[in-house]
Amino acid sequence: MQVFQREFRLPAFPRGFHLITERVEREMPELRSLRAGILHVFIKHTSASLTINEDADPTVRKDFESHFNQMVPEEAPYYIHNYEGSDDMPAHLKASILGSSVSIPVTDGRLNLGTWQGIYLCEHRDRAAGRSLVLTSYGM
Repeated sequence: MQVFQREFRLPAFPRGFHLITERVEREMPELRSLRAGILHVFIKHTSASLTINEDADPTVRKDFESHFNQMVPEEAPYYIHNYEGSDDMPAHLKASILGSSVSIPVTDGRLNLGTWQGIYLCEHRDRAAGRSLVLTSYGM
């Protein structure tokens, strides 16, 4: 079994849902050496998250942002944690709902995603800095 791991930093993205599949693949060229395996992608932050979903129609990403803003509103009167602004606590909640990692099968050196699937960086802050990701691949 081969194991590869690397950490890299994404540039700052505006609030919203952003496709990062191609960037992840570029950062882990060792995937090409795996016939069968797994790529685990982990984000080292509590106010951004990762998910896999539709990668063809950008309106899906806009609808994700609209839905999560309705589901987890800013300035709810019961929020206590707001040290970094009105988007602070909602960002933590959204990140917990979506999660901090995704795992994707690797087949014949490529991510084995569905036809319309891509990896999203879900940025939940209005003014976030770049985000650090840890990529771990393992397989044969």
